[in-house]
Amino acid sequence: MLRIGILFAILSAVLFGASTPFAKLLLGTVDPWMMAGLLYLGAGVGLAAVHFSRKGLRIPAVEAPLRRADLPWLALVIVAGGVVGPLLLMFGLARTDAAGASLLLNLEGLATMGIAWVVFRENVDRRLLLGAFAILAGAALLAWQDQASFQWGAALIAGACLFWGIDNNLTRKLSSADPVQIAMIKGLVAGTVNLLLAMTNGASLPGVGILLAVIFVGFLGYGVSLALFVLGLRHLGAARTGAYFSLAPFVGAILAVVMLGEPLSIKLLVAGGLMGLGLWLHLSEQHEHEHRHGALEHEHRHHHDEHHQHEHDPGVLPGEPHTHWHRHQPMIHRHPHYPDLHHRHKHLISTEP
Repeated sequence: MLRIGILFAILSAVLFGASTPFAKLLLGTVDPWMMAGLLYLGAGVGLAAVHFSRKGLRIPAVEAPLRRADLPWLALVIVAGGVVGPLLLMFGLARTDAAGASLLLNLEGLATMGIAWVVFRENVDRRLLLGAFAILAGAALLAWQDQASFQWGAALIAGACLFWGIDNNLTRKLSSADPVQIAMIKGLVAGTVNLLLAMTNGASLPGVGILLAVIFVGFLGYGVSLALFVLGLRHLGAARTGAYFSLAPFVGAILAVVMLGEPLSIKLLVAGGLMGLGLWLHLSEQHEHEHRHGALEHEHRHHHDEHHQHEHDPGVLPGEPHTHWHRHQPMIHRHPHYPDLHHRHKHLISTEP
């Protein structure tokens, strides 16, 4: 279970990273504001089809639904990550090349980790920091150019990364709920808002072929990617999920070379090596110490493992995994772990081996 969160985070990164050069390719025929709306609307519509097909096929729900208490957090997530973030990215993409823009998106992982560490006091050890700085060095190397237009585009993309870093940390508050439902609502609301704003400012819908292409890119690169990212947050916490997600820009840069004919330079190879080093440092992290679990009540998908030894109220369906409101009794033990739903505890001393 420790590794499945890493898999979710990396798959999320691959899908989102691949969406950047495709979006760049389509931007020649679509207004940036319209593109931002259509990408998120594609995510919302695609995931709505998945969500309601599960109900139509009567597939049992194994994820906790969103509750009323989640709605304020969801609203903040939609504004920061669904409206402001993609809008800044699309205008930034319009002013720079796809490979450089893809690599600048590494700043999202660093913003996520910095906010998780400083604001939410999530544990980040030296290995994770070294890996993050290696990834940042690779991004800075490849993104460095002299054109003034690129610098303006870079500032817009950096702003998008900051808002997505805020979004990612706020989404951690929702990570116990159904990831498809979270991503669906975010996509539908954010997509509709951006689409209406774009049309108000004179943008028009593209042709049917381009429209379907943008929606498909949005479904995979924003919708499925976001659902996987939420699962990563559930298992890893915000800082580590953000660190693994930093693979996304390198995926986008490689695809930009292949798809758009952008040059394969020494800088790209060196930057790739630095990013590979950072990813290895993250993958090889070991975090184990004696820790205390306080009493906790919540609702999420679970198996009856060491952390889930509880009685069931009448009406809870048999079989695992399953979802219901349950209570954790206080316990003290030692095992490898990440800051997941059950391990968001304080660290009084260094726990790095």
